[in-house]
Amino acid sequence: MNCRILGGVLLLALLSGCVRKEPTAVEQTDWFVDRARESGLDFVHVNGMSGKLYIAEIMAPGVALFDFDNDGDLDLYLVQGSGLSAQGSGLSEGSEFSDRLYRNDLTVGPGGVRTLRFTDVTRASGIDAPGYGMGVAAGDFDNDGWVDLYLTKFDAPNQLLRNNGNGTFTDVSARSGTDHRSWSVSASFVDVDRDGWLDLYVANYLQYDLEEIAPCFGASGSPGYCTPDGYRALPDRLYLNRRDGTFSDVSAASGITREFGPGLGIATADFNGDGWIDIYVANDGMENQLWLNRRDGRFANTALLSGVALPVTGKAEASMGVDAGDPDEDGDEDLFVTELTGEGSNLYVNDGSGSFEDRSASSGLGPATLAFTGFGTGWVDFDNDGRLDLLSVNGTVQVIERLRQAGDPFPLHQRKLLLHNMGGGRFEDVTARAGAVFALSEVGRGAAFGDVDNDGDVDVLVGNNNGPTRLLINQTAPRHWIGLRLEGAAGRDMLGARVEIVREGAASLWRRARADGSYASANDPRILAGLGDSADSPRVRVTWPGGRVETWNNVPVDRYSTLREGGGK
Repeated sequence: MNCRILGGVLLLALLSGCVRKEPTAVEQTDWFVDRARESGLDFVHVNGMSGKLYIAEIMAPGVALFDFDNDGDLDLYLVQGSGLSAQGSGLSEGSEFSDRLYRNDLTVGPGGVRTLRFTDVTRASGIDAPGYGMGVAAGDFDNDGWVDLYLTKFDAPNQLLRNNGNGTFTDVSARSGTDHRSWSVSASFVDVDRDGWLDLYVANYLQYDLEEIAPCFGASGSPGYCTPDGYRALPDRLYLNRRDGTFSDVSAASGITREFGPGLGIATADFNGDGWIDIYVANDGMENQLWLNRRDGRFANTALLSGVALPVTGKAEASMGVDAGDPDEDGDEDLFVTELTGEGSNLYVNDGSGSFEDRSASSGLGPATLAFTGFGTGWVDFDNDGRLDLLSVNGTVQVIERLRQAGDPFPLHQRKLLLHNMGGGRFEDVTARAGAVFALSEVGRGAAFGDVDNDGDVDVLVGNNNGPTRLLINQTAPRHWIGLRLEGAAGRDMLGARVEIVREGAASLWRRARADGSYASANDPRILAGLGDSADSPRVRVTWPGGRVETWNNVPVDRYSTLREGGGK
């Protein structure tokens, strides 16, 4: 087995964190501040490192922003690890180190002053998530108006948790047929057949047996993690919703098992503009896949022909996080994919037909990310100027030698990145102005994006490996915005719906309702679009997943509105 080095000896006590320092007093110029601790988020991820250098130890956790109690604000789901050994792992229900569900008890006081407070309701929810957790996906699979969860695992069957609508969840994994045991990382609820019911795509990583791990060594002779190319990749899975609470495994019939790699990230969107949702999979060290929907239950991998299998160098890279969005405001979905330190993240720009051009270098994104290993990432308009920016959380999987030599017990940590869209296809690194929390060096993995305090700008929930959760609250200078919840007749969020926000005297803004993207995480499904200094009410045109197109005129600004399918013109 060809096992290259991915790190040095990382002997870390089970409960030790990877944080180097806490943020200092927040200055008025900080764009983001960490409100986790003061809002009641006391979660610390445990990766179970024991010195045996299992790859799974450094790949989690994902995080989720979703409204489980339908009260209009975003709640949090945080994925936990555990101890790892060949004899088994997992943490029992009620354990201090189990997955955690936090209810958002947001209050708005006089003058619009918002107070965030989160309450741990894990025990009351009935959630029991044994095994070594990796990621989480969110979506209303049974069309009852309540958001459900799908949990991906390393050493245990994946879990589908049905939201009962009364604050509790029921494990329906076995009954639903989605309890496959594999090393799964990211998953996405997506309506691939346009029947109005969410199907499920699951990205699988490696066939990895803890009892058969061969040692790997670096140039210095120190033991370290092996790279994924020493293991066999696992095929992904696609489950078709039967509309009765169960799913049919159509992985082979759909064609997605013909080509596969070590899957880590998923982004779903209509990449070729034919009205059907496609699926992009970021693979670790192998060609990425672009599964174009053939509209008959089958998918065709066109990644190589479309220009998104490999970067312009022609060499497969270690792709982790991914997101689709429209930063150039031309009405189609472009792709951003995070990579390994020394490779630089990639920007693939869509021509509207599903053909892409690698503009990583010309955009400035490649050079700006060259020194980082990116995981969770997202297209977000953090300053509400109408242009989509980029944020990524980082942490390498290769030992940083200067940290190892300094005796650092977990020498993988890196800072986050914030990249501002300047227009004209160019981005600038504005991390230095983002705030003290961006100066923290941590092992970032999952990132979920959404408006946690409902004040009209995008906040970020960050899952750190073997460290504390961060809640980055946006406090940039106020600008006008429009918020939209796209709702189907059954009352669920219409994931995949496409929105054109038509503005007088300015280019249209294109956004998509989505919960997937990033890395092993679930995002706020609401659409939040910045309008800059314009307070004019725009016209909104919605293309629903089933193909219907409707328009709403004079949608109010600086507030959230619910647009229900069938209610427009």
